[in-house]
Formats: sequence, structure tokens, C-alpha cells
Amino acid sequence: MHSTSPHIDASAAHFARAPARGNGGETAVRVIATLTAALVALPVASIFVLAAQPVPELWPHLISYVLPGTLRDTLLLLAGVAVVTLIIGAGTAWLVTAHDFPGRSLLVWLLPMPLAIPTYIAAYVYADLFEPLGLAHKMLSMLVPAQQAAVWLPNLRSLPGAILIIGLVLYPYVFLSARAMFQTQGLDALEAARMLRAGPWAIAWRVTLPMARPALAVGLALVSLETLNDIGASEYLGVRTFTVSIFNTWLNRSSLPGAAQIALLALLFVALLVVLERQGRRHRTYAGAENPRTIRRRRIAGAKGWAATVACMLPALLGFVVPLLFLIRESLRRGLADHSRTALLEEALHSFAYAAIATAIALLLGLAVVLASRWRPGRLRTTLGAIARAGYALPGLVLALGLLAPLLTVDNAANTLARTMGFATPGLVLIGSGAAVVIAYVVRFLAVPAGFIEAGFARIPRDYDDSAAIAGASRLTTLRKVHLPLLTPALLGAAIVVFVDCLKELPATLLLRPMNVETLATSIYQYASRGSFEDGALAALLIVAASIGPVAWLARFSDVPSGPA
Repeated sequence: MHSTSPHIDASAAHFARAPARGNGGETAVRVIATLTAALVALPVASIFVLAAQPVPELWPHLISYVLPGTLRDTLLLLAGVAVVTLIIGAGTAWLVTAHDFPGRSLLVWLLPMPLAIPTYIAAYVYADLFEPLGLAHKMLSMLVPAQQAAVWLPNLRSLPGAILIIGLVLYPYVFLSARAMFQTQGLDALEAARMLRAGPWAIAWRVTLPMARPALAVGLALVSLETLNDIGASEYLGVRTFTVSIFNTWLNRSSLPGAAQIALLALLFVALLVVLERQGRRHRTYAGAENPRTIRRRRIAGAKGWAATVACMLPALLGFVVPLLFLIRESLRRGLADHSRTALLEEALHSFAYAAIATAIALLLGLAVVLASRWRPGRLRTTLGAIARAGYALPGLVLALGLLAPLLTVDNAANTLARTMGFATPGLVLIGSGAAVVIAYVVRFLAVPAGFIEAGFARIPRDYDDSAAIAGASRLTTLRKVHLPLLTPALLGAAIVVFVDCLKELPATLLLRPMNVETLATSIYQYASRGSFEDGALAALLIVAASIGPVAWLARFSDVPSGPA
């Protein structure tokens, strides 16, 4: 009864056949995504296998002398850092978003900058500044006797010192997430509160913060994960966290099973943090509005304005400017000596090579994970994608512990096969070549490119895919000619962030690097362990300098013009 144009029939048939020509690429992407999820799950499975080995002679010692202090210090450190970062991050985000005051435009850029300072570098800097005969002691000795000055100096090699230092470095996670939420909150609730004659503090406490709860939960979850991942600052400042206990049990007591069993407790903490973060976001509709308008900033003048400036300037100065100036000073004094140039160049080369290779692999695997879900959406691919992104939640030391046994198994199998076939044994190919470090970087930071790429794809209408298919393009052709050009900004942003994260990563690098090979991060750790961190100041400065650009790139998008009155 209905006639159909032969041209339409031909186009419809062509469209139906088009995906079939991309089946090869689609199958490859699906296989890569599955293997990627398996790679991320491998270290966790390995830890469970290691932990199943009994070590009865170790646990009486752990229960009596290690675990009580470890549990207490870890809980107090996480809680303390969460409080510090919440107060500083949410408070400064609210000030620069809702108010105008002297220096605000500069502070919007400066407040996220402590992210460029790794926690272990901040700990080394402040411990050096405030130790006896340090710079702070010398300056205070100009006013009071040296002995009295030593008494007045704060003891930063303590749990409170670690909470303060780590909090000053990590608060930008809360600042950035809270600021992004504050800027997009609808004005209806705020205007209703003003009509009810609520003051600025009442509005902030009873309206703004509750609406920003999902963003605060995300920021605090990231802060807690980074705190749990830290080993350099915690160990140096004398705080016995799970990471430090795993490190000591593994290396000092030579017990891989014991370290794996403590790692399981650390993973329980990670799971608890993820659950709490999800719980904090469970009513995320509270944070949005049907017609959000940019908040109008209120001008603060006089003494209150300068008080707001000081309140925002202090965390930026203490978290970024002071460590940066210290590193520049010590680099000029010691780091440019001739005897250090060759070693420094080798360390920088190792760091950049590992980071560059890991970044390229992470981008490819992240693209495959996202493509598998975009091309064929389904519960299985969604699950695989979630597993592939879970590596970021693994502390670096736990990840290194979980990768060690599988990688050694592969190396031993390769040597056995070579001997069986009459060839020379290749030795420790993965562990001895730096490949283990690259694998650890990829597993830990794969979530970054996957997130960037997924956000980039969200801006590409699926109509583009349909149009390309109608034109006869295969999946891979569409990816090459349509998707990748449009994804370039997302890929570039992901590459920058992953590269810098790899440069800063200490725990996994420290334990998986080849023998007698140092990176910038491990070199700094070795100097600090010998009590001569100043000699590694130039290496630390290189890491910080490489991190400033990406942090500034993030800050670039954190400010928007004030909304209408």
C-alpha cells in the first residue's frame, strides 16, 4: 500500500550495513577494554592471594605494636585533613565566588596552586624550615635567645603537623569542586533566604553549603584518597598510617603476605571512603536548579574586605608560595652545582620517559574503554568501564604490592620458556626495565583520560555518528575523521594531567623502579631520608615547575563574570 523510494531503500540498507564494516575495529576495542579492566583488577586479586598466605608469627607483633597506632593515626590524619581542607577549601571558595574584595582576581588563580606541590615536598620543606637551626629558628633567634626560639617553634614532625601540611597542599580539591558548584547554584533559594532577612553567614551555613554537599563530598573523597596514598610526608613527619605500615612490613620485616594483609585493611578504608562519597551525593538534586543563574558577587570594602583578602591569601602563601620560594632559594644555593648535573639529567630523563610512555598508553586505553561503551552501550561495558577507572582509588603502595607478584610471574615464565627453547634467558624484563613503573602509572591514572574523553564525547552529538554511517564510513574512519579532531582539547588536557601526576607519584615508583635507577621523585625521597633534602631542591623544583602549568589551566576555567543583580 505504501510506496518507498528506491533511493531511500538503498540509503537505509547502506546504513544498516555500515556498522558491520567496523566490526573488526569494534571487536578490537571491546577486547582492549576487557583486558584493561582485567589489568586494573589484577593487583587487587593478587593482594587477596598474597594475604591468604598465613603468617602467624607476624600478627602477634602487628596486633601488639603496629595496628593500634596505625589505625589511630590513619583515622586521625584522615579526619584532621578533611576538616582543614573543608574549612579552607569551602571557605575560600565561598569568599571568592560570592564577594568582591581587594586582590580577588589574583587569588582566584593563586588558591588552586598548592596542587602543584606534592605532599612529600611540602613536608620536607616545612620540616627543614622549622627544625632547630632552620630558617625560621634563625629568624626567631634574632628576637629572642636561640634556646627560647627552639622552644617556641612548632613541632611539625607530629600528627598535628602532618594534618596541617597535608591540608594546606590538598585543600584545592575541595576549593575547585565547591567553587564550581557555588557558581552554578540557582539564585531562587538565595533570594528567598534574603527575603526572610537571613544574613550572609546564615545563608552560607543553611543554604549554600547544603546545596553544595555533592561537590564537597567529591572534593573530600579526593583529599582522603590522596592522604591515604601519601607515604613521603607521613613517614617523614612520624605518622604511622596504613601506607607506612605496609612499607615497613614489606621492606623492613621482609613479609609480603603480612604487607598484603595490612593492604586489605587499607582497601577497606578506600571502600569506606567511596561509600561515604556516594552517600554524600545521594541527593544530588539539592545542588542544582531548574534555571541556574550566575551568582552576583557582593562588594566587601574596608577592613572586612582586607580581612577576606588575608583569609584567602594565607593558605595560598603557605601551601604554594613559601615552598616554591624555598625550593628556588635552595636550588640557587646548592642544586646548580656541577657534580649534580649529570645525575639530575638522568633522573629527569627517567621521570619524563616513564611519564610520557604511561601517558600515551593511558590515553589509548582510556579511549578504548569509553569507545566500547559508546559504540555498544550495555551493563557489561558500563561495569568494565567502572572497573577500569577504579585504579585511581588504589594507594600507590598497595598497587605496587599487588603488581609485584604477577609481574614476577610473567618474568619467570618468560625465562622458563627461553630455557626450554634453548635461548638465553632475558632476565627480569618487566621488573628490571621500568615497565613495571609504567604499568603502575597506567593502572593508577587511567581514570583521568577516561573521564576527560567521556566528557569530550558528551559534547559530540550521536547524529554525527549516524551521518558518518549513512555516508558509508566505518567506525574507525568516523573515529579518525570526526571524533579525534573534536576530542583534541580533551585528549590534550588528559595528557597534561596524567603526565604531571606520573612525575609526582612516589610510592609506586619507589618500590617498582629498576635497581640503581632514580627518578626525580625517588631522588628527592633519598635526599630527605639522608637528612639533606636541600641537595634535592632542584629536582623538587622541576616537579613543581612542571605542575604549575596544568594547575593554572584548571584555574583558568574556575572564574566566570558576576551575574546580574
